[in-house]
Amino acid sequence: MPITSVEKNLDALTMTVVADFAASRERLWEAYTDPRQIERFWGPAEWPATFTRHDVFVGGRSDYFMTGPDGERSAGFWEFLAVDDGRFFEVRDGFAGDDGNENTAMPSMRMTFSFEDTNSGSRLITTTHFGSLEQLEQLLGMGMEEGMASAMGQIDQVLADLASFAIGVGTEVHVLSDTQVRISRIVRGTIEHVWRAHHDPALLTQWMLGPDGWAMPVCEAATGVGGVYRYEWEPDDASADGVAGRFGFEGELVASDPPHRAVTTERMIGVEGSGTTNEMTLTPRIAGTLLTLVITYPSAEVRDIVLETGMVDGMETSYARLESVLAR
Repeated sequence: MPITSVEKNLDALTMTVVADFAASRERLWEAYTDPRQIERFWGPAEWPATFTRHDVFVGGRSDYFMTGPDGERSAGFWEFLAVDDGRFFEVRDGFAGDDGNENTAMPSMRMTFSFEDTNSGSRLITTTHFGSLEQLEQLLGMGMEEGMASAMGQIDQVLADLASFAIGVGTEVHVLSDTQVRISRIVRGTIEHVWRAHHDPALLTQWMLGPDGWAMPVCEAATGVGGVYRYEWEPDDASADGVAGRFGFEGELVASDPPHRAVTTERMIGVEGSGTTNEMTLTPRIAGTLLTLVITYPSAEVRDIVLETGMVDGMETSYARLESVLAR
């Protein structure tokens, strides 16, 4: 058990948990800021977590739910108040309802996470600040301390699993729910360069091509929130008019927090019906940038049809091409 001390200060209305790890501070930080990793230990072992959003920047938000042994759910959120990359973050931690909105009938609390170097690895100091003595007693009575101990007990196994989260693993897909999937990949390049490559038409036409043998003759990027975009592709050997075999997508830029997060709608040109919502989050890494794309489909049927097209393989080809563009 990595926890070395738990201190409750009833006067200051705080609970401080200190845990020591054999892994480096950078490795521990990555575990907490990567949704693929934190969901493997956040919450009690009997209530595994699923993170549908994890934006580690000031103004960002995380949404997650934990699933109990009988299928029941308990949802929560973080609002990021401060971030010192690699060393510290502070959040407002609260409960959420089934719709993802805050459950105001339950208390929220402020939590700070401090990551420190030690002679043998790293130390995490987690301090929870409660709004009142009643809140402190209520949340401790609900098993908060035991839940944190169970969560901490799972971290060592995640930290030891270097291969699953290393650069070079390639594009991964994780089904989050009947209508949501998460695409993940570490891209070799700074967060600023990866962001620009997703918004600059001159760069987009060099890498966002899917499998080899395709060109992108139409690339109209949205220039601000509320703006629209339109992308079209055609085979390299298309006819002169470029119509045969051409397809494309269009949508709207719904939200933008450069260089961390962009949310767009997407629908296939000429196809009726609801499209998707795409939430892209970029998180800096020592060796590059963690790209996370959460896609929400109108139904499980549509989700499965799209995944069966080989979408993920095409994305991997594009991301590998993106790394070559960034290297130049």
